[in-house]
Order: sequence, then structure tokens, then C-alpha cells
Amino acid sequence: MDKPGGTTQTSHPESNQPLPQVGISEILGLVELLRAKGGREDIYKLARELQMEFGDTLTVIRAAEILGLVHTPGGDVEVEQTGDQIGRAKINDRKGIIHDQLLKLPVFKKLSDFLKEKEDHTASRDEVLEKLAELIPNENAEQTFHTLVQWGRYAELFGYNDDRETFYLDLEAN
Repeated sequence: MDKPGGTTQTSHPESNQPLPQVGISEILGLVELLRAKGGREDIYKLARELQMEFGDTLTVIRAAEILGLVHTPGGDVEVEQTGDQIGRAKINDRKGIIHDQLLKLPVFKKLSDFLKEKEDHTASRDEVLEKLAELIPNENAEQTFHTLVQWGRYAELFGYNDDRETFYLDLEAN
């Protein structure tokens, strides 16, 4: 994401890119609000309108940017074409778009491949945490795991069984 007054950057996933601790509903809410405002708004005005701390607003924007739904030219945040598609889509189509966007992110792609290699497409929570520590060594694996589960469940990419502490590839959607 750019600093106010900076140049435009679109989302170019890096292999060790941290995942913001933000729910999908917050990301989709941001996109909806921006679309209602004509697709673009000043980041500071947005934070005031959302009645969120500025740093929290930036975290939601960063998450939406990682998913390719918005970009940040200068001090503004603007909806990307994919964000506009999500705003117009029905729920199942939204999930499909998020699913496709997640697979563009190296951590999701590598975990998906990791699970595909397993005989039953399932890994224990500990195995996934270990894999996350390997993929994103400077990040908190527990926090990243929480985001992976939340985003992956929404997009029907991954599932997680809390009782068995097993993380699995959602084969019905793949």
C-alpha cells in the first residue's frame, strides 16, 4: 500500500507477505462502502466515516489490496475491477472470486499444493503451523493460521475441524 502522496501499487503477492488479521466481512464491507461512494475515497475520510482507528482502517485496506480488490493511489483508496465484480456478485459468485484471488497468493497456493500432496488432503493443525513458519518465517504462525482458516472457509478453499484440529482442502469446491 502506498503512503499518502505516493505512487500507485497494485497487489503483487510476495511469498513471505503477511496476512492482515482482518475478517472477510470487513473487507467486503470496505468494498461496498467504496462502491457506494463512486469507487474512490480519501483514506482519512474513510477512517472517520467507518469510525475506526486509522491504523485499523489501513489494515482492512491492506487486506483488500492483497486480494486485488482495491488499490491506493496517493492518499485515496480505489476499487479495482475485481472489487467491483465482487460488489455486484451474488454470494456464491463472491466466494468463487475470493477463492480465485486467494490462490494467487503464494501462502494459499503453497498450502493448497501441500494438502493436495497428502493422501487424504488433510493435515494436522501442528503440521500447518509448521508449514506456515516455513513459508512466512517472520510472522506469527498462530495469527496467520486464524486468517487462513477464516478466509479459506469463506472461499470454500480450506476447511478446519476444530474438534479434530485438522485442516483440509475443501474438495467439493476444488
